[in-house]
Amino acid sequence: MMQLLSVNLGRARTVPYTDHPQGVTGIDKRPADGPVRVSAPGPKGVGASGLAGDAVCDTRHHGGDDQAVYAMAREDLDFWERELGRTLPNGSFGENLTTAGLDVSGARIGERWRIGPSVVLEVTSGRIPCRTFQGHLGEKGWVKRFTLNGAPGAYLRVLEPGEVRAGDPVEIVHRPDHDVTVAMEFRAGTTERSLLPRLLAAGPALHPESLAAARKYAEAYAG
Repeated sequence: MMQLLSVNLGRARTVPYTDHPQGVTGIDKRPADGPVRVSAPGPKGVGASGLAGDAVCDTRHHGGDDQAVYAMAREDLDFWERELGRTLPNGSFGENLTTAGLDVSGARIGERWRIGPSVVLEVTSGRIPCRTFQGHLGEKGWVKRFTLNGAPGAYLRVLEPGEVRAGDPVEIVHRPDHDVTVAMEFRAGTTERSLLPRLLAAGPALHPESLAAARKYAEAYAG
């Protein structure tokens, strides 16, 4: 059964490991007790998180309509628990949604999920690890290790707003007929740039920055 295990929110706090000008981050997310409102937050640089009550501090790189929600599979957290030899509660990777029974990194770009009775989200891209993520976990070499594993979790845009809560069922209501997955998009942007032209098959559902990179690469190497 595909379901939502927790909805995780972060508060802004000051830390020594972020590039934010004021040194604040909302990456430390904890499960919410009740329902949480989900809606499109607005363009990147203006809008922040798609979840009410969730802090996104560095809007230069995070938040906005195409990165409104970040989801991670509990199965991937369990993998890293075994690898790192430590407990990783839901929200440990800064994800808003921790899921069960759903292949998040194997989801196709443009895939749509209905969560609970009303919310519909659309997959746009994978999450690129950063210095803040590494500092939050306190694991040396974490950015490289996470990248090489290739299961980044998914960013999603909000197509239909509403409320979500822990225990809500997750249903895949649309799966595109191309083969561009979150994992492929992630590898194309990090370790296997030769994959970039293949991302074009996902069309406008792809995160605009990834789409622009794919077009630029394809044009540069055409012929």
